Amino acid sequence: MGAPVNLDLDVLRTFVTGHDLGSYAKAADRLGRSQSAISLQLRKLEETTGRTLLRKSGRGLALTPEGEIVLGFARRLLELNDEAVAAVRNPSLEGQIRVGLLPDFTETWLPDVLGSFSRAHPNVHIEARVERSGTLKDAIDRGELELALTWAEGADSGFGTENLASLPIVWIGRSDFVRSPDEALPLVMLDQPCLFRRRGLAALDAAGISWRLAFTSPSLSGLWAAVAAGLGITLRTAQGLPERAFVLDIGSIGLPRVGEVGLRLYKSDGSSASPAALHFCSILRDSCLAHLGIWC
Repeated sequence: MGAPVNLDLDVLRTFVTGHDLGSYAKAADRLGRSQSAISLQLRKLEETTGRTLLRKSGRGLALTPEGEIVLGFARRLLELNDEAVAAVRNPSLEGQIRVGLLPDFTETWLPDVLGSFSRAHPNVHIEARVERSGTLKDAIDRGELELALTWAEGADSGFGTENLASLPIVWIGRSDFVRSPDEALPLVMLDQPCLFRRRGLAALDAAGISWRLAFTSPSLSGLWAAVAAGLGITLRTAQGLPERAFVLDIGSIGLPRVGEVGLRLYKSDGSSASPAALHFCSILRDSCLAHLGIWC
């Protein structure tokens, strides 16, 4: 029986980061390394595993079947590593954190962040509340939440806010959507108040495009179900799109641009925030920026 083969966590982090960013050139910028250093790390990983993990695909790289296997294990190994480091560095964290989250992220990266934090800090109880932006902001103002990740427009609203990113607002529908110029544009929208609905209707009116509300829903899940059923198109960011929902090419169907929306982190009064809340706030911020491919 030969000597055990040990995978290098630093190399695995490069492998995962490049895949998640869709580019190993972006991974080089993100990790502060040269592209040649990144190439050496990837070659080292393939030599260690004895398998080809990446293949050329157009101008980029795609995973081989063996690469898919290694990617899954790499995520688990890095998660355990990060949990171990967090648990050792902050062993005494305890208490309760009340956090508000957007539904757009709850089926992608947010559950992993919550699960990892809970395992690393079992004495901290997280109460997560998934609501629309306006509801979360009101809850922060009433002191019902310590943190809230929300959509936002305009400048900071004062103490305790941090603008994380600006994301394009896009038209979303089924891949087979065809706009009929002789009929009003069928729209699927959330109930009011909704900044995406308000911005979209204003843009259509300014462009002189007739529209009708084909479906309204109080929840994002209902909105996605209606889009998937082909009842109409909607407006959102490209975050957390479900199957059968696609960003539409507005040039080919003659729809107006709607601009961008801010992603904002609201925090309660810092003087009363617990160490656990401050630590989770930092993790939430960094995880969000990492998911969006923004240097943090």
